[in-house]
Amino acid sequence: MKTIAAILVEQRQPLVVDEVELPPLSYGQVLVDIKVSRICGSQIGEIDGVKGTDKWLPHLLGHEGGGTVLEVGPEVRHVKPGDRVVLHWRPGRGIESRTPVYRWGNRTANGGCITTFNRYGIVSENRLTRVAPETDFDLCALLADTLTTGFGVIHNDAQVKIGESVVIIGCGGIGLGVVLGAKLAGAYPIIAVDLQEHKLAKAREHGATHTINSGRQDFCAAVREILDGASPDVVIDGTGSPAVLEKAFPLTSNTGRCVIFGVMAHDRRMSLNTLPLHFGKRFTGSHGGDSQPASDIPRYLRMMNAGRLAAGGFISHRYSLSQVNEGIAKMRAGEVIHAVIDF
Repeated sequence: MKTIAAILVEQRQPLVVDEVELPPLSYGQVLVDIKVSRICGSQIGEIDGVKGTDKWLPHLLGHEGGGTVLEVGPEVRHVKPGDRVVLHWRPGRGIESRTPVYRWGNRTANGGCITTFNRYGIVSENRLTRVAPETDFDLCALLADTLTTGFGVIHNDAQVKIGESVVIIGCGGIGLGVVLGAKLAGAYPIIAVDLQEHKLAKAREHGATHTINSGRQDFCAAVREILDGASPDVVIDGTGSPAVLEKAFPLTSNTGRCVIFGVMAHDRRMSLNTLPLHFGKRFTGSHGGDSQPASDIPRYLRMMNAGRLAAGGFISHRYSLSQVNEGIAKMRAGEVIHAVIDF
């Protein structure tokens, strides 16, 4: 069986869209017909080598989407053919299988436990969560990371309490999920910071009570003005920028939490006075909001079905797989809130 796929052949270069051949399923693997994949900032990080040299090249990309199970390998128990599933990068229930290797002409292309920039993919059982058959595929892609990570940052990492003040720096992609999560947690005020007005507008739509365009004013001064001179309880950063973090940590209150979900490049550094850490201030990174897809996704869907949670309008751009490099370029330019590949 063959499938079209976007392949990272060389870092800092466009993806190559070509046909690859799938190997037979082995222990714990599942063949999925992928309907929608989100283009995530993490994929841009992989392309740019944010974490360093990529030793797995060439390889397929993508780690969040929605699809339908076509076939299951030996010992798979949690999904079956015909199931509609969320494809997520955080481990869930079931087997973590070995990673597949695809045949690409006279070469091979590596896969991971999950890839979604391909119409058909071999996915580890524990990267799939079954959902109701009527669940929208776009929503599946958002539940894979945007909502589970965003809500996890608020609930697990920052542990936001009702009435606490929260600042979110960077409101595209995951940041918008963080804004919505802060609203659901009862935070006030919820202050969204970004360089792009269209992202700030979307943040207001989904729960931000105040917005700051950091390209037009100093966001630290603006936050303190909103808080009548006080410091926020929680500051959450999605940029991974040392210059931003060197402002975000001091901005946080003396007993507050500064949480980073944006990934800093491996060769960047920042200056930080650690004294406040000895007196109660927290400074921590987030690994997908420590989300648990197998339990989180059903809970969030239950809220949506009851009308208690809405994530409409998150997706701003749609592309075919052949347009994937165009979508990535739009993301780099800051034009995109959420972009999906629609198969």
